[in-house]
Amino acid sequence: MKEDPIHFQKMPDWPQDGSSEGVSRVPFWAYTRDDIHAQELDKFFYSGHWCYVGLEAEIPNAGDFRRSAIGERSVIMARDADGSISVVENVCAHRGLRFCRERSGNKQDYLCPYHQWNYSLKGDLQGVPFRRGVKEDGKVNGGMPKDFKPSDHNLTKLKIAVRGGVVFASFDHEIESLESFLGETILHYFDRVFSSERKIKILGYRRQRIPGNWKLMQENIKDPYHPGLLHTWFSTFGLWRADNKSELKMDAHFRHAAMISTRGQGDKNEEVVGGVQSYKDHMTLQDMRQLDIVPEAWWGGPTAVMTTIFPSLIVQQQVNSVSMRHIQPSGHGSFDFVWTHFGFEDDTPEMQERRLIQANLFGPAGYVSADDGEVIEWSQEGFEQKPAHRTVIEMGGHDVSNADHMVTETLIRGMYAYWRKVMGISTEATGVST
Repeated sequence: MKEDPIHFQKMPDWPQDGSSEGVSRVPFWAYTRDDIHAQELDKFFYSGHWCYVGLEAEIPNAGDFRRSAIGERSVIMARDADGSISVVENVCAHRGLRFCRERSGNKQDYLCPYHQWNYSLKGDLQGVPFRRGVKEDGKVNGGMPKDFKPSDHNLTKLKIAVRGGVVFASFDHEIESLESFLGETILHYFDRVFSSERKIKILGYRRQRIPGNWKLMQENIKDPYHPGLLHTWFSTFGLWRADNKSELKMDAHFRHAAMISTRGQGDKNEEVVGGVQSYKDHMTLQDMRQLDIVPEAWWGGPTAVMTTIFPSLIVQQQVNSVSMRHIQPSGHGSFDFVWTHFGFEDDTPEMQERRLIQANLFGPAGYVSADDGEVIEWSQEGFEQKPAHRTVIEMGGHDVSNADHMVTETLIRGMYAYWRKVMGISTEATGVST
């Protein structure tokens, strides 16, 4: 009997695609196998990569904390009494509880409810009930062994990096600097949004669970091919369309990317919107504030830049709406998607209102983003139905390179060139070893 490829313990071959890099085909098993997912967590989320955990503005005061996630591991970001920021794993060193249940708050220390082991906000064990036993009838009963050292039982402490008010963390204490990890090109677009000259102001959160593989969201925001086809809003009003002036840029490893676009006029360019189902010729807005766009000095020209920082973060600037989109995997076929909408402390009341109004394009029920969540779900359904098949990502050719137009899937090909290299996948069919 032929074995179902989804159950192979040996890594299957990557499908032949006729390109030298072998990244114009992505096998469906990359999205459906639990063993692949486990390796991804280890290689992309738990080692060798910086992962986003939050914004400094979320914990402005001593004792403030916010629970976050790296991969499938719960972590806590906190500000200590000395003003420093720490990130620890939300797992008690005693019996392994996820002891912090609140999403955010303020506290002086961490207390595990099971046996009340107590930790500082930096993760140091500072209290163990009955450590020295209990005196009864002139003798001491129980207690921890004499060689018990609290310093051997701290919470797992992560290495952190803070830039422009954004907090990244890593379980890997040997990791390269954040600046080196981002690379010069992506660092430029990161610093464009996050500057020491502008303090971030939190405007609100949205949260959803999307029933699809986590990589699909990275793909979605590395894919300029779909926005003017899938999204009525982008196609009709010209915010993101194939005829917009645009650039696509990657870091040297092809893992991170920036999609840069300047808004067009939204008129009926037949070459771009002719026959496109999402284009609604007679669509109008009841509230024109959705398109009340005011150029900001820090934009430097483009009206939209979508930056993907692999594996867990998307930095969104779509006209005056800015937000963080945090990918938190939950099994091979699901992920939580957390939106943090923000502005800047020097925003006028009018600009803050504008950012909030334009944020309606995004989030679980956003005019634009609701479409993305739905097609990701449908993609995963197809992968699970036909796990031995493959995708075709040949728009724009087979190459992996920067581009000055949107009609290409080069950024997705780049991501899978990097993915294959880190995952150690070789392809006998193409003669390529990555």
